[in-house]
Amino acid sequence: MAHKVFIDGAAGTTGLEIADRLAARAEFELLVLDDANRKSSTARQEALHTADFAILCLHDDAAREAVELAAGSAVRIIDASTAHRVTPGWTYGFPELVGRDLVAGADRVSNPGCYSTGFIALLAPLVRAGLLPADWPYSCNAVSGYSGGGKALIARFEDDGDIAWRGYALQLGHKHVPEMQARCGLTIAPLFTPAVIPAHRGMVVEIPLPLSAMSGAASPDTMRAALAAFYADSPVVRIGAEPASGELLLRRSRQPSDAMELFVLASPDGTQARLVAMLDNLGKGASGAAVQSLNLMAGCPETAGLVL
Repeated sequence: MAHKVFIDGAAGTTGLEIADRLAARAEFELLVLDDANRKSSTARQEALHTADFAILCLHDDAAREAVELAAGSAVRIIDASTAHRVTPGWTYGFPELVGRDLVAGADRVSNPGCYSTGFIALLAPLVRAGLLPADWPYSCNAVSGYSGGGKALIARFEDDGDIAWRGYALQLGHKHVPEMQARCGLTIAPLFTPAVIPAHRGMVVEIPLPLSAMSGAASPDTMRAALAAFYADSPVVRIGAEPASGELLLRRSRQPSDAMELFVLASPDGTQARLVAMLDNLGKGASGAAVQSLNLMAGCPETAGLVL
């Protein structure tokens, strides 16, 4: 019998991409509300109480409301909003980091943020292993395709062809920072500088490392080997070699992908390094991650329905 899945917020970009990944899979039956009912609390509550799994593709307040509406049901929830990413009792939906068994057995899973995914994938294993300090004031520079900003931002970029770069969160305090700090075990919140570029999808997340000034920091080769060992059994996360061209490219024509590639790039003398993650903000950064967690929770192959 197919698992019933309700995507609350199915009309948004993340919800649509999740539905696409599940549409042809016999293991799942999608519960769909028509336009007249998709914002109705009564209709949503009924769907939540009917479903085996619910994926929340909502803003934070609506996601919290959905969890309240689900009270008393047996539905297992994956929340793609920011609402529960550092909430006690919720499992962080990053199986490579927290463990596949933990995600598989969870009833409440918080999907990582897109930028956070790259930052945490790079830094958390190295801090855990003592190869980088937990008390360093890390900075993170990142660019993303505009599809991560929702329908309003998508329309703004597609209607105004003159936008080349959109820096935001200029007063700092971006909503991803708490999970970035917590999931990496950092004593100091990272300084995060995100921007959006005129590409529909794709993301580059970078952490610059002045290694010569960092007490106890490992060499770039040691860090690269540690990341390769940490993700050795992951079908989703890959360690990239230093590009022969000396360049990493994020193309506007990038196709959907649920994989993520990590790089450790360094100066010839090893005194400076750049940790770089490249991923699809709608793939491993959102919809692909949710489907990966759903697969584990439903007892399906981890990569079923993913584009790798």
